[in-house]
Amino acid sequence: MQLTSAAFSGPDSIEAFRETYGRLLMQLEIDPLPGVPFELDFRIRGVNGFSIADGRLSPTTNRHTASMIDNDDIVLVHAVQGHGALRQIGREVDLPSGNATFVTNSEAGEFLGYVPSQLQNFRFTRKRLEGVLVDIDDGLLRSIPSDDPTLGLLTRYASILNDEEALALPELRDAIVTHMHDLAAILLGPNRDGQQIASRRGVRAAKLHAIQDDIKRNLASRDLTLDAVAQRNGISARTARELFREWHTTFTDYVLKQRLAMAHRKLLDARFAESPISSIAFDCGFGDLSYFNHSFRRRYGARPSDIRAAGLGKTP
Repeated sequence: MQLTSAAFSGPDSIEAFRETYGRLLMQLEIDPLPGVPFELDFRIRGVNGFSIADGRLSPTTNRHTASMIDNDDIVLVHAVQGHGALRQIGREVDLPSGNATFVTNSEAGEFLGYVPSQLQNFRFTRKRLEGVLVDIDDGLLRSIPSDDPTLGLLTRYASILNDEEALALPELRDAIVTHMHDLAAILLGPNRDGQQIASRRGVRAAKLHAIQDDIKRNLASRDLTLDAVAQRNGISARTARELFREWHTTFTDYVLKQRLAMAHRKLLDARFAESPISSIAFDCGFGDLSYFNHSFRRRYGARPSDIRAAGLGKTP
């Protein structure tokens, strides 16, 4: 879902947006600062009791009033860029660029945006956090610095909601939601047993996702090795191997699968219709054309030239 102030025009556009999106959907009284053009553009994605809202917001005062309270979800507010402050339950926390903090939907609160900001709001279900933590409310309105390693893992792992393959099966969707709650629990402050559970599940899953993202960004590189990827992500090669093994694959198999998928996409893309298949193979990180052809046919049951011809509506 996309929420944008640009969808409203005319002299009453701000009030129409505040009523339609602010009060009803976002459960906020949004008040633009006087003399500052109002802009809000957020994208909302959710699955199984977890959601992310990320986007841009002009300087505003945003109040979650008592009359708007209808759930007890916990929200992690992450200031990707900008500067603001949050007030709730008698506490106030400054929110400079990169920092984050937790708030609750079960209490009235206020967010002050001093400058144009880019924000991420991660919404968690309280019930899934209970039992893992000593005291959820004690973790609210505490400053989480930008260099917190768990915050970094959580924000990177959240990008998995853009991966249709990862969300294809119900059990995978539920696992992702569990991992996100594990990471939130660590940031809030789990008890000893909760720390062990959350670290074993959420942290390891997030680390594997970070490694997989690294691989996808560097598929064309001939220097894509397990040691290099592990070092870039601050873990040992041994740990990286264990993470892949837990998901019943290996580094080598994962890289091959992603390179073949990349080549498959290019063969079906009209923009690469004139590119030799050998060039596509090399651009996808393959150094041996024979190996590429053999691996491609084994995975897709057809030659690269057959896939290209079928995709472009030609006879091979």
